[in-house]
Amino acid sequence: MLTLQAHSAADYHAALRDHPTVLVDFYKDQCPGCRMLDMALAQVAGTPAAADVVLLKVKLETVGEAFFRDLGLRQTPTLSLVRDGNEVHRMAGYHSPAHIEAALTP
Repeated sequence: MLTLQAHSAADYHAALRDHPTVLVDFYKDQCPGCRMLDMALAQVAGTPAAADVVLLKVKLETVGEAFFRDLGLRQTPTLSLVRDGNEVHRMAGYHSPAHIEAALTP
């Protein structure tokens, strides 16, 4: 799984445009659930389900709260699975590696 960082709204939109399947990790620094989710994502990264998926990390402190609100996000961490530019699944809070892997499987 290739990992990219979005430092702006433009980076976010470019990643969704340029990659067919993107798992977006919306997070913030001082978030215990976000750190736990990072460990789960590291386990999922090497699985067959993640082979063609790009992980896009979007940090609240970098892109700003207004950007998060515009996307309808209410908490961190939140994962959003985007296929061909369309969100197909959103998972708020911590999720196990098995649950993430299941969401990635078409």
